Amino acid sequence: MPFYHRLGSVPPKRHTQFRKADGNLYAEELVSTEGFSSIYSLVYHCHPPTLVKAIGEPTDLTPVAAVPKNMQHRSFLTFSNAPADDFLESRTTLLFNNDLSISSAAPRKSMTDYFYKNADADEVIFVHEGSGIFKSIYGQIDFEYGDYLVIPRGTIYQMHFNGSDNRLMIVESLSPIRPPKRYLNNYGQLLEHSPYCERDIKLPHSLETHDEQGDFKVLIKKENLLYPYTYATHPFDAVGWDGYQYPFGFSIHNYEPITGRVHMPPPIHQTFEGHNFVICSFVPRLFDYHPLAVPAPYHHSNVDSDEILYYVDGDFMSRKHVERGMITLHPKGIPHGPHPGTVEKSLGAKETKELAVMIDPFHPLKITQAAMQVEDPKYWKSWVE
Repeated sequence: MPFYHRLGSVPPKRHTQFRKADGNLYAEELVSTEGFSSIYSLVYHCHPPTLVKAIGEPTDLTPVAAVPKNMQHRSFLTFSNAPADDFLESRTTLLFNNDLSISSAAPRKSMTDYFYKNADADEVIFVHEGSGIFKSIYGQIDFEYGDYLVIPRGTIYQMHFNGSDNRLMIVESLSPIRPPKRYLNNYGQLLEHSPYCERDIKLPHSLETHDEQGDFKVLIKKENLLYPYTYATHPFDAVGWDGYQYPFGFSIHNYEPITGRVHMPPPIHQTFEGHNFVICSFVPRLFDYHPLAVPAPYHHSNVDSDEILYYVDGDFMSRKHVERGMITLHPKGIPHGPHPGTVEKSLGAKETKELAVMIDPFHPLKITQAAMQVEDPKYWKSWVE
């Protein structure tokens, strides 16, 4: 999130001597984006962050398309995926293209014996079930049901869960994840009409400095290969940092909906954006208040993008037979719209209690075999039954 934040101890001026109590220098690291031309942070380590003791053989995580070209409305029941103990092993890629991938995960256990870094992609982890603490060199972020965790690429982190019942939806983006440009002024501040503001952001806190040496396993994902690295020092050895590049949290429950006299289009729900896709939040809100308003969404042709809806909780006025953790995929090229009977049912309704995350990619998504294994094969017929 591009506004200034600082934790711990930093020197009065950057790129100058900053010494420990024993007289040795702290190791300064610049974490920069877009070739030193965009946001960055400066991190001060107890030890150089380059001390690697061993590198193992990588594991190939490249997703394979079972349906490389899709022209059918589909639905996937992600809660049918069995939980797994390990955080990374539980991640199941369902949909992907050259800009992003969408996964579900149900980890039972915390990451206690290794650390993880995605070297290629920003990650957005949506917490559907569970709670805990996200830990990184930037500090800690408490997370719970409804939180987005936005993690810049290159961040080494651990997920620590409070229990074993956890459900996550994860977006990996090969471009930076940012707030919509139209909600920012020229200085990067969120505008008055933005559906959320800086006060809603969960910033890293409680910086813990681990001045430790030993063998520390860091799994690094790059170009769909997972490399096992062994570092000689603890990855969270910072005594302080400051800047604009760091992970943050945001609760979907703090998204303030935009409403109108007649039905408003999906861009009013936009929460984040990346290159060639957007992420939107559908939250409880008052319905349209024109006397002849039709609250249910009109039929829509996806001319430019696929549409993915991840159903979180509540009642959905335009859909029948919705389950928690259900993903619907409506591909570009064919129209979609409300299920039969839902338009009339919506007339006169005052509000909706729906909660969902929408992802619109501007290039078609490929479907993995893991997604096909949890597909509802009858979904595409649900408009005529």
